Amino acid sequence: MAQLSSRLDWFTESVIRKMTRVANKYNAINLSQGFPDFDPPEEITNSLIDVAKGGPHQYEITWGSNEFRKELARKQEHFMGIGINPEENIVVTCGSTEAMMVAMMAVCDIGDKVIVFSPFYENYVADTILSGAKPIYVPLIPPKFNFDKEVLENAFKQGAKALILCNPSNPVGKVFTLEELGFIAKLANKYDAFVITDEVYEHIVFPPYKHTYISSLPGMFERTVACSSLSKTYSITGWRLGYVIGSKEVIDNCKKVHDFLTVGAAAPLQKAALEGLRFTDKYYADLGKLYEKKKELFLNGLRECGFKFYEPQGAYYVLVDISEFGERDDYKFCQWMAREVGVAAVPGSSFFREDVNNYIRFHFAKKEETLIEAINRLKTLKIKAMEGIK
Repeated sequence: MAQLSSRLDWFTESVIRKMTRVANKYNAINLSQGFPDFDPPEEITNSLIDVAKGGPHQYEITWGSNEFRKELARKQEHFMGIGINPEENIVVTCGSTEAMMVAMMAVCDIGDKVIVFSPFYENYVADTILSGAKPIYVPLIPPKFNFDKEVLENAFKQGAKALILCNPSNPVGKVFTLEELGFIAKLANKYDAFVITDEVYEHIVFPPYKHTYISSLPGMFERTVACSSLSKTYSITGWRLGYVIGSKEVIDNCKKVHDFLTVGAAAPLQKAALEGLRFTDKYYADLGKLYEKKKELFLNGLRECGFKFYEPQGAYYVLVDISEFGERDDYKFCQWMAREVGVAAVPGSSFFREDVNNYIRFHFAKKEETLIEAINRLKTLKIKAMEGIK
């Protein structure tokens, strides 16, 4: 048999998605893969019923329907504070997962270097390698997960073509400050590099923290390839509606990649999702309050259980320290916890370039009753751990 592609040797299948299968196997509460167990807004689901009967059911324009791009441009102009031309500055993709790959392939050539903050969402390294680029890792330092400015500039000095910025971040929930974003922008301009953003949690930020779009900073729109999706904002992760926003030159390249990668996002779902894009500011304010309430409920529960963790500033994840249990294999710990405790998490090592295996990641995008039941199960963890983690 001919040799298979060697580039895939650099990474495994998604650990996050694998833990969902583990959760299903043991009937555990799935706090690993970040999707809600509650319904999307009724306006969107009711619209989907109408679209199922009336269409469209055939291909849309490759880079997104005219109506969808128009409404998305209007919504993002409002929040980003920059002008967005729906014809020149947007490509609609099959989720933000495709958006990130499109962005990578649009700006990077084979052999280019890309800066990745560690810890990172696991797809970023896979995207870098699949596009033929090479990652340069820059650590985010606990407990605030800030970066060392000198280390970051040294990474740019190595000839980085781009930097990947997840803001608010997955898995630690860091919201980058205006000062931090300004420093990144300064380096991007100084070393002539792009910034590829993942901003899917843009509307899930906890006071007093505020999300700033780096593309809105002076001189950064032309250097930023902004990726996001509707998945988290409207609780429709299975609809796979994402997008890339950037300058005309960047988007012209993104259109080429997207056209041959997936052709286009689902036409009926674009139509149904228009209702969400037309929501007023109240929806986004209420969304933030909803997740703040879930965060407080779950984190208070973790405190009652005696766990040590890093409180998120945004997104809906929390990184928990499991050092006290003495288990050096975080994947084994998560398998055991799903089986014996009935709660599934993600091994933290899947997010770190460094040799780190004392963290697990939970998410709290669940109904209150689901979170309460998860906390009740976690209260038994320490007692069961004393009997041995096998």
